Amino acid sequence: MELLEQFVLGDLDAFETLFHQFQHEVYGWILRIVRDPAATEDLTVETFWRIYRSHGRFDPAHSFGAWARRIATNAALDHLRRVRTLRAEVALPTDFSQGTPPNPALQRETREQVLQCFRQLPAKLQAVATLALIEEQSYDEIAAALGISPGAVKLRVFRAVRQLRKSLTRAGVQA
Repeated sequence: MELLEQFVLGDLDAFETLFHQFQHEVYGWILRIVRDPAATEDLTVETFWRIYRSHGRFDPAHSFGAWARRIATNAALDHLRRVRTLRAEVALPTDFSQGTPPNPALQRETREQVLQCFRQLPAKLQAVATLALIEEQSYDEIAAALGISPGAVKLRVFRAVRQLRKSLTRAGVQA
């Protein structure tokens, strides 16, 4: 019997084999989304727990890697939503100089403001923007992982950039 078929039937050895084959890929995928190694470790474990619990719903005729990435993406999005709701709102200064930052401290402040504005994006937009703009993943790969069309990925990237520009403008950072 094939490994994936054994997994669907609940074979623990088959699951363990798949875990060893895909754990690094899943970890790397989640890290691209959440950008936090400690959280990524926990989310990787959570992803494989979700995979194990839903073993009966997997179709062995399809790609296990793509299925695992989709579950990992959902776990990462859930994490980003939790972090966003737990994060205290911090007021951003509105009198930030529009010129070139004159010193490294001001440059660091600008980077922190950009990061804060990025983290204020809704989880779905933040994940797509991270994968498309920072990690430079193809729209097709992102679409497959999220279970949406490449057109929907493009739309989410567009919306993320638009919202990010508005937030940066309100923060006094030239976008």
